[in-house]
Amino acid sequence: MRKLLFFCLLFLLACQVGFRDDSEEILARVGDEYLYASELDRIIIPGVSAKDSLILSQNFINNWIRQKLLLKHAEKNLTYDQKDFSTELDDYRNSLIIYKYETLLIEQRLDTIITEEEIEDYYNKNNKNFELKDNIVKVSYVKIHVDSPGIDKIRYFINSDSLQFRDSLEKYCSQYAIKYFLDNESWILFDELIKEIPISTYNYEVFLKNNRYVEIRDNPYYYIAYFDDFEIKDGISPLSFERENIINYIINQRKVKLVNDLKEKTFREAIENNEFEIY
Repeated sequence: MRKLLFFCLLFLLACQVGFRDDSEEILARVGDEYLYASELDRIIIPGVSAKDSLILSQNFINNWIRQKLLLKHAEKNLTYDQKDFSTELDDYRNSLIIYKYETLLIEQRLDTIITEEEIEDYYNKNNKNFELKDNIVKVSYVKIHVDSPGIDKIRYFINSDSLQFRDSLEKYCSQYAIKYFLDNESWILFDELIKEIPISTYNYEVFLKNNRYVEIRDNPYYYIAYFDDFEIKDGISPLSFERENIINYIINQRKVKLVNDLKEKTFREAIENNEFEIY
């Protein structure tokens, strides 16, 4: 039904102007340039109603006409030199070709294996660059309805390092919790945590230094959290928090070196083969 409506829409639009070679519908004309119905294919989204399709089509046609009219006006009012973009186009084409070649080279030759020793070495040599911009925490937290059974189990399990108790907490949360996070080995931003837990404090640093266990009742929910560790902003960011950033830094350095080595090798080979001269 929608396809039928769409084709009817195209026919109605086309009838306003005409056809080309009795086959493809012409929807609009500016001078000797024509807009054909097939060009609407890229703007009509499947599932859109016939009414919305009509609005999209009319807007597209109007914008096409306005753009073509403005282009013709610009063509008339600019000099030949002002319209000559051959140098810019050549530069742009050359840049695209080089970029494509460098991208293929990186895909084929880039070594993406990074050892833990490399990560630690990079961190130790550059840790002054890893200033912590925000407070971060290692935390487990649970959001649960106040009427949920066995809330005391959360209080007991969440403070424990026992794998058995952590597993029991995971099973309990999967059954009763509204939301929970139990990966106490990963650093997260404290600002992200307080979006999940209604912690009220004017000084986050003092709060973190003085609170290991937090339990908040904000009907109809309980929020229970246990902080395993924290780092205050403006200090040195821990390695585990920066690990992915360091991997990206190292890979980017390798990309730059790979491209620079290619340029240098190409230049040396050109000298050896007398491929260029400087006058």
